[in-house]
Order: sequence, then structure tokens, then C-alpha cells
Amino acid sequence: MEEYKIGFIGSGKMAGAIIKGLVKNKFTKSENLTATQAEIEGIEEKSKDLGIKIILDNKPMVRTSDVIFIATKPNQVEDVLDEIAALITPQKLIVSIAAGVTTRFIESKLPAGTRVIRVMPNTPALVGEGMSGICGGKFAKPADLEYIKKMLSTIGKCIIVDESQIDIVTAISGSGPAFFYKVINDIARSGEKLGLDYEKSLLLSIQTAIGAAKMAMNRTISMEELISNVATKGGCTRVGIDCMEEKSEELFYDVIKSTTEKAHALGK
Repeated sequence: MEEYKIGFIGSGKMAGAIIKGLVKNKFTKSENLTATQAEIEGIEEKSKDLGIKIILDNKPMVRTSDVIFIATKPNQVEDVLDEIAALITPQKLIVSIAAGVTTRFIESKLPAGTRVIRVMPNTPALVGEGMSGICGGKFAKPADLEYIKKMLSTIGKCIIVDESQIDIVTAISGSGPAFFYKVINDIARSGEKLGLDYEKSLLLSIQTAIGAAKMAMNRTISMEELISNVATKGGCTRVGIDCMEEKSEELFYDVIKSTTEKAHALGK
């Protein structure tokens, strides 16, 4: 499997993060990777940065690739599929990271029986801490999903979900970094309002978020117990938690629900 030729239609930040992860973690050799971009400007610099060949024409890359990533903007996907449809054979696996574009739509534009996988990655992939959700189309095989899961695990973590759940993944991890940035910044600004230098307050907030996330990831107890271990009865943390519990549960449910609904609407 690791000798598969992997091609990327589009070489933007997310495609670049995946490519760098594959090379850095030796999932495959750089010579097995090719990407395309629409303009010649900056192509040499990007090729050098990623350590792979980047070309301007999608068709030769598609002909020689076993796994083809559609890494364009969602509104460009249909044109790309129309362009490459005649080159897709049963041996090729199509992987889309275009938000809101369903596997059913992609299958409808390609030869009958084409294996399609849809991916929702997120921007922390750029620092090797991505969280991806993947789902298979009608003809994708379990081995296809496991292969892509293994691949995306080079840039963070990856889970397999049903496509009916992918919009929830979009809300939690796709959009989630912005929500966490806001929480981190709001906490820092609160410290500033109370008299602490903003940069110091921001460092406290960021590092505390990193530490808490690592403890949550490595937990051997429930999340509720983690909270209780810090928020002891009668302590200052308990006062803060009580304040949050009055407001945050409904807030975050509304945030994730509204984002999920918007992600679903984009796919129509």
C-alpha cells in the first residue's frame, strides 16, 4: 500500500499539511507524491517547500495516481470532476476534503462503482495535531477507509464515521479550532480586564489549555472526575464551574447545533 502513487488536485494549506505529514512520518516516499495547482506563480517555491513535484495539469497526475485527493474549494469540485471523469478507473480511490460535497455527488460525476471517501480535516494538521473524520461512499471498501485513516493519522488523529454524522464532525473539529481560540482569548481578555498584562494572561490561557487537553487525552478517569479533581467543594474553581454550568452547556450546544446545520446546508 505504501507504494501507491498519491496525487493532490490542489496544493493549498490543508493539502500541504497532509503531504508534509506523509513525508515526515515516512508513510510514503516523496517521489510517490504529486500535486497540482492552477497558476504557475509560486510553483517552484511550493514544490521545494513540500519536497514533491507540483504540476499545472490535473490529467497527467490523475493518470499516474492510485489515490487522488480533491483538495480544491467546494465550488470548484464539479468542474474538476468533469475534467477527470474519463480518466478514473476502478483501481483508483478518490478522496475529497472539500467541505459540504457529498460522496453521492462525487459518485454521480464519476464512472459507476468509483470508490469515494470524504474527509473533514482541520487546520491544526499544520502543526501535526489535526483531527480528521472520514466516511466512505457507496462503493468504498473497509480497507480503503483503514488506509486513509492510517494516512491521516500522520498529521494527528482520525476517526471513521457515517456520512450522516460528518456535519457534526465539521462543527466539532472542523470549525472547533476557532471556538477554542475564542475561549482562550476571552479568558485572556478577562485576565487583562482584572489587571494582568494581556500577553501574560494569554500565555497562561494557552498553556493551561494545552496541559488540560493533554490530561484529558491521557485520562484514566471520566471527564466529570477530571473536573471534580480541580473544582473541589468550597474552592475558588468550584465557584467558576458553578458559573459556567449556569450558562455554558446551552451555549455550546447551540454553537455546535447551528454550525452542524450550516455545514449540512452547504451540502445541498
